[in-house]
Amino acid sequence: MELHLNRVDYIQVGVTSQKTMKLLPALGKKATQKVAIADHDGILTCFGMKKGEAVPVFKTLPGQKIARLDLGGAAGTPQEKIFVCSGSQVRGFTKKGKQFLTFEANLTENINAMHVAGADLFVCASYIYNHYCDCKDQDYYLSGDKINDITCLSSENLTRVMPVLACQDRVLRVLQGSELAYDVEIGECSAATKWEIDNDKKKGGILCIDTYDIIGDGVNDILVGRDDGTVEVYGFDSSSEPMLRFDHILSESVTSIQGGCVGKESYDEVLTATYTGWVTGLTTEPQKAEAGPGDVVRMSKETQSKVEALRAELEQLQVKVLQGREQYQQTSQSSTAVSAVPVFSINDKFTLCQDDASYSLTLEVQTAIDNLLLQSDVPIDLLDVDKNSAVVSFSECDSEPNGNFLLATYRCQANTTRLELKVRSIEGQYGTLQAYITPRLQPKTCQVRQYQIKPLSLHQRTHSIDHERPMNRLSLVGQFSFAEIHSWVVFCLPEVPEKTPAGESITFHFHNTFLGTQLEANYCKGEGHFRSDNISTISILSDVLSKEATKRKINLNISYDINDDSVSHTLKMIHPKLEHQLLLARKVQLIDALKELQVHEGNADFLIPEYRNILDDSVNLLEEYKKQPAHLERLYGMITDLFIDKFKFKGHNVKTKVSSLLEILDNYDLNSLLDFFNEA
Repeated sequence: MELHLNRVDYIQVGVTSQKTMKLLPALGKKATQKVAIADHDGILTCFGMKKGEAVPVFKTLPGQKIARLDLGGAAGTPQEKIFVCSGSQVRGFTKKGKQFLTFEANLTENINAMHVAGADLFVCASYIYNHYCDCKDQDYYLSGDKINDITCLSSENLTRVMPVLACQDRVLRVLQGSELAYDVEIGECSAATKWEIDNDKKKGGILCIDTYDIIGDGVNDILVGRDDGTVEVYGFDSSSEPMLRFDHILSESVTSIQGGCVGKESYDEVLTATYTGWVTGLTTEPQKAEAGPGDVVRMSKETQSKVEALRAELEQLQVKVLQGREQYQQTSQSSTAVSAVPVFSINDKFTLCQDDASYSLTLEVQTAIDNLLLQSDVPIDLLDVDKNSAVVSFSECDSEPNGNFLLATYRCQANTTRLELKVRSIEGQYGTLQAYITPRLQPKTCQVRQYQIKPLSLHQRTHSIDHERPMNRLSLVGQFSFAEIHSWVVFCLPEVPEKTPAGESITFHFHNTFLGTQLEANYCKGEGHFRSDNISTISILSDVLSKEATKRKINLNISYDINDDSVSHTLKMIHPKLEHQLLLARKVQLIDALKELQVHEGNADFLIPEYRNILDDSVNLLEEYKKQPAHLERLYGMITDLFIDKFKFKGHNVKTKVSSLLEILDNYDLNSLLDFFNEA
């Protein structure tokens, strides 16, 4: 069934966090619903629609940033009480705006997730979960990793509500009271998967999700809001598999989504809230047909009065802007004037993408971005992003005295509020990537964001590793505490919780997103053991951990157990990637020559099938080559490092033989490469 939805913008509030908008229950079957939305200014706004206009029901005074909003009420009654959390405080409001609850959770951290069910209140800070009943402590749980969200399951078969925590380590932790009942690893086969929607088109991450029968077939559809502004509706086919029925692109990330009836009674819609506070509906109400050329447009009295009111409001705003500019010019010329720097919010995210072993840097600003300057003190590659319309220019930089390896400027088109970039780092080289964001504001101002490039930056947390692989071992013994060695691991590897784990020891598993090699880190007070099938990983860890211990004047007793079989194992893992890149490079080199021959001869019929295929696929080949700059050089660098590291652990310096290795790589054959490594 095809679904047609039309966009309607209702109101704009301040910057919003995830899950800070809800629809209040309808009074009748097809009646319109009120909307409650909270923002970073600490304002809770409730509005409804009347004659096509958004009319406020109530609006609270500004205060501390509101992180979450939920609806609640006594069991068996309409869930129309509004609960918001700011800092470590939870407040409750009636549907008319009367505050009836102020509850201080007394947490050391700010609440970032909340769920309300009857008299039960469930709140989560970064690592702490608390359950209150009638504002009295019930349960407490300390999570092993950062808590991102919470939901609660209830059914007739359950004697009590069951909380489920969504954590940073890709694990769902199901609680029973203050204990962990069990956990579910996302992406593993430990839980029964009913269905799964792949992200083949590389859309943004999912920020919000809801279920509602927007198609009208009696089955709830899945409504999805993503951080790249994509809104999706999935319906279910006869085999109960989800199918994409509708999608729409908003210009900024979708922080909340819900199905209901807001604009006009009897017309369902998908209601969304965005990062900058826009409340937008995608409604089933048909749009009025647009007038064609020569048609006479007749507006209703209601529309005419609305247009006149908007014109009057626009004129008033223009007068206010002119008055403000004049006042600013007058005061700025005064000797006692103090320039006020405009404050603006930035929503930024720096995440490792498993698919292509790159880092995605997403920057979202509440106003239009003028330009962005990127500076890095470590070598990184900038990769092409299709969604990015900004014009990039590179400045020459001297890496020796200033430590600058990258200076790039992105100039944005008008009304660009969101920018997505991709960078790829080199393992073993670590430092800081800085982003200077300048919005289109007067007076000119800039904010700086810093992102750490870690020594093993391309490693990602995983739940288990293959113990059958040939592994190398690095062991450390010394007078260091559990917290100290944990801080070193945090410095070296991404996705490790900054908080020192509970207990006396911990084990983490990682896999290299570029090569597929793996790493196991097991450590406790005074002792640490690291195992990997890649010698270069062990070498990087050894160098960095030694430096960190030296900074703290801690003596380390370091020992190694090197498995020579791991070298050929790693080379065989690199082989398919290297072979593909060499073939791609050769094909790209031939394209121009083949095109010249085609033009000269008038057609390509005389060419052998292999060359004709290269010509036919030239667009895709060039696009792939352009998206992966320096990919071949990276693989050459990894093989060179592997060669040097293998013999470094044997006490030999083989840097003089690197030129011979590069000759072999230029005439690549896996067996010849393996022989060179063994004979050297």
